[in-house]
Amino acid sequence: MRTIVMISAIVGVSLVSLPAVAQQKTVRACQAEWRANKDANQAKGITEKAYVAQCRAGTATTTAAPTTTTAPVAPPPAAGGQKTVRACQAEWRANKADNQARGITEKAYVAQCRTGGTIAAPAPAPAPAPPPARTAAPAPAPAAPPPTANARPATTTPTGANQYATEGQARMRCLTGTVVWANTNSKIYHFTGYKDYGNTKTGAYMCETDATGQGMRASKNEKHP
Repeated sequence: MRTIVMISAIVGVSLVSLPAVAQQKTVRACQAEWRANKDANQAKGITEKAYVAQCRAGTATTTAAPTTTTAPVAPPPAAGGQKTVRACQAEWRANKADNQARGITEKAYVAQCRTGGTIAAPAPAPAPAPPPARTAAPAPAPAAPPPTANARPATTTPTGANQYATEGQARMRCLTGTVVWANTNSKIYHFTGYKDYGNTKTGAYMCETDATGQGMRASKNEKHP
């Protein structure tokens, strides 16, 4: 009798546990289910491996929580709406090339930015004034050559045109021309360095061109200087 009761109990326990075993799905069946709804499962973040594990355990699959990225939080403005140093530096660097072209340094930009002022480009340096025009100095008049050693004033006062009592007076007229001593009686003129130059009884100092113009001639015994 006891044996019959024990066998009946074992059979009863087996019958109770049989539905649970019969209800467990195979790996292939769970994989087929996941693949049948692959797009939807992937959109929900459910992987095939996780689905199969949940499916075989007989529990509902859960959707994986989507990963979210948090945007960087901008630093809060300082009290009174004043910008931070970092915010002003970021503004300057965003337009670095333009700021450098205008001559605005990062330090100056940050200082103005924090106070809320506008950044003005520095004024360009004034162009140097052109040098004053130089006027050419007038050429100095040629100096008259010094009188020769044997030159002396005429003993008589010259009366003819362009005739002078001293060699210096004649040189002022002749400038670079040759000064001669003209014998007004013989109409012969003499060159400096010869004995008759300034030593005849009558005569005058003249330019050679004036002497020849008045019909005078040079001494044949003297060489032109």
